[in-house]
Amino acid sequence: MECIVRFTVVYKEGPKKLRGLIFVDEGKLPDKNQVLEMFHDMEYKVVPDENEELLYRPADPKAAYQYIRVNELDIGQDKYTEDRNLKSIVGNLLPKRPGL
Repeated sequence: MECIVRFTVVYKEGPKKLRGLIFVDEGKLPDKNQVLEMFHDMEYKVVPDENEELLYRPADPKAAYQYIRVNELDIGQDKYTEDRNLKSIVGNLLPKRPGL
């Protein structure tokens, strides 16, 4: 089954919206390794952000882009999109970890 990954690459000049394709098992979303492999195939050498699940940072500090954010994982009928408002509310309600 195909999963269309919609993501935004943020450059200093502004954001660029792109899409990628990952093949997954029926009814499943891609895992982090599959997303990383897709980015590497597209020549984006990235590492997952430690604090945000759908955010990827360049492995090379000299990269032309600042970060990549996955906006949507589309497997046909079901779509996974990040609810930023809910994430913000939960983030404000949870106690802050020391050192952050």
